Amino acid sequence: MTWVKAAPPGAGRRPLKSPAIALQRPSPAGPLAMPLFWKHYKSDVTEFIEELKAKKPTLDEEQRAGRALLWDKRVDREALEEWRAANVPQQPYVYQTKS
Repeated sequence: MTWVKAAPPGAGRRPLKSPAIALQRPSPAGPLAMPLFWKHYKSDVTEFIEELKAKKPTLDEEQRAGRALLWDKRVDREALEEWRAANVPQQPYVYQTKS
């Protein structure tokens, strides 16, 4: 069951010091029916992407291949540990020589 916010009685007649909003149950008949001409909203971006995918059906596969080329790589754990072990800590002030 959903609850609907309704303005308190007499709210339009006089200003209230603290606007309290009462919750009222919806009518037993249920929610109002949608008009026949109502349709789901699609943003311009969604329409553009759907149109692009319709024109180029291989787009998803090409995107996956591009991602695999740059990002989806196996990590060599031994080489990573060697690289971390070879890291030299930086001095607090880089340009000062050790004396």
